[in-house]
Amino acid sequence: MKKMNRREFLNASTKAAMAVGLAAGFSTNVLGANEKVVVGVMGAGNRGKFLATRFAGLKDVEIRYLVDPDSRLLEGCAMGVEERQGKKPQLGQDFRRMLDDKGVDAVVIATPDHWHALGTILACQAGKDVYVEKPASHSVWEGRKMIEAKERYNRVVQVGTQNRSAAHCQQAYEYIRSKDFGKVRFVRVLNSRPCTPIGRTEDEEVPEGVDYDLWLGPAKMRPFNRNHFHYNWHWFWEYSGGDIAKDGVHQVDLGRWLIGATQPKSVYSTGGSHFFHDDQETPDTQVVNWDFDGVTMVFEQTLWTPYMKKTPNQMCNSDNLLTWPFSGTRIEIYGRKQQMFLGRHGGWEVFNAKWESVRNQPGRLADNAHRDNFIECVHTRKAPNAPIEEGHLSAALCHYGNISYLVGRKLVIDPEIEGFIDDPAANSYIKRTYRDKWTVPEEV
Repeated sequence: MKKMNRREFLNASTKAAMAVGLAAGFSTNVLGANEKVVVGVMGAGNRGKFLATRFAGLKDVEIRYLVDPDSRLLEGCAMGVEERQGKKPQLGQDFRRMLDDKGVDAVVIATPDHWHALGTILACQAGKDVYVEKPASHSVWEGRKMIEAKERYNRVVQVGTQNRSAAHCQQAYEYIRSKDFGKVRFVRVLNSRPCTPIGRTEDEEVPEGVDYDLWLGPAKMRPFNRNHFHYNWHWFWEYSGGDIAKDGVHQVDLGRWLIGATQPKSVYSTGGSHFFHDDQETPDTQVVNWDFDGVTMVFEQTLWTPYMKKTPNQMCNSDNLLTWPFSGTRIEIYGRKQQMFLGRHGGWEVFNAKWESVRNQPGRLADNAHRDNFIECVHTRKAPNAPIEEGHLSAALCHYGNISYLVGRKLVIDPEIEGFIDDPAANSYIKRTYRDKWTVPEEV
């Protein structure tokens, strides 16, 4: 055997160490059970502020960074964090600073949807675990790249579909598999509530304190417009997928999870802007049909119905059951023998063929349980309750529905490519066009 010289030995050792590092996701610090999880939060809007303060309330978590392209949001968000952890986080606009900090263990992503994938991938590449808000992705292709990054760098990636951590939803999952309920053949998912119009606004100068180029990130460049900025970005295709992606994905994820479905065989969506006649691009009224093997799932959305509402917070943590016909965020599961009404918030109730209520279970909000599950998995390296693999499948259902709506026809799905059979026009929506500066790479 040839004897290695010192340089050859060092080169071989370096390559071996790099291979081990890749297999372990570059994670050299295994946290002890009592060590603090150091977190950076990306996004300081309403949801970012909520998550930052919730995570800051845990004894084993330190919020070290809080970043947002709109610097005007930072101080207000930091105040709530400091109240809970006794220490003000470092503030900034560019998230890459916290990715460079080797002391940061995890990143919470509460940005507009068009930043979810690239933020997650860059965090995984930097050796950080990720809690990313729903929907997981802005396109079907992005979701698959997020999974590849999680696997390559051996990260924990939890999606913010928190009902998977809700005890009443887990109990519902078990009940519909009982012999009393019978085989499920049909699921109806609702996402209806009264929204307000956004009007029409003109383009204007970028406000002072806003890094607009960074806010746009992967999205195409356009002049600044307040209707394309905070919150209202939900209603524009460039940044989101409308309310099915904003809120409906919670119920879509629950419906798919409860019946154990993965990829549908086909999808058809219809609807339109029947009520709001303003700058919004996404529909205020939408129906989507997904056909799985032996089960059909239907999504129905109306954003102009004052009698259809989300469950009030005071009912979410009570023993009161909902008035089911007016619950705008419910799932109906049709078994061969019984039917279940399940509220995304507010418990569930089962009825038999005689219209008798035979079983019910109150519900509780699951935000804290979902947060705790993520931190536990950062310590233990176990899979979280809402892993990116599941978040991707549920987001893909929403994307499929929107693509069918946009092309105006039923689409047949090829699960192998997560696209459509013999339909170039529909397949053009599977992956977005990126700006060169902010591209989700083919190889993550």
